[in-house]
Amino acid sequence: MTPKRFFNFFAVAEAITWALLIFGMILKYGTKTTEVGVRIGGSIHGFVFLCFVLAVILVGVSQRWRMRRILIGLVCAIVPFATVPFELASARAGALDGDWGLGDGGRQPRGTIEKLAAWAIRSPWLAAGIGLLVVIVVFAALLVVGPPGS
Repeated sequence: MTPKRFFNFFAVAEAITWALLIFGMILKYGTKTTEVGVRIGGSIHGFVFLCFVLAVILVGVSQRWRMRRILIGLVCAIVPFATVPFELASARAGALDGDWGLGDGGRQPRGTIEKLAAWAIRSPWLAAGIGLLVVIVVFAALLVVGPPGS
């Protein structure tokens, strides 16, 4: 899977989960019918949000994005539906072109973060499993803390 396809998947998924959460909020606060949409949509959105954050960092490090682009990508996860325009702008700028910069046949990693990213790219199934566990642990911790403003 190319960096472009990988990033596109998470950018679109994050935008879709924003729609789920907003729909749930309309049901809870607008129509005052149920809060189940916020519970389900919020949980799914939170999980995919964390996955998108990991995708921004992994692709950004591998493709040598400037810190500014990485930070903008992270901020776009907070703004509803902004991940898709960010992905499109990054693709137009060539930031998603080519194969993984730290993949097989790519450049040698320098520093701890690049070495970790290179390992994740070269061992995708193991990295996905560990990444999923990390997201689950962070997600569970956030559930214990409770929703924002509570």
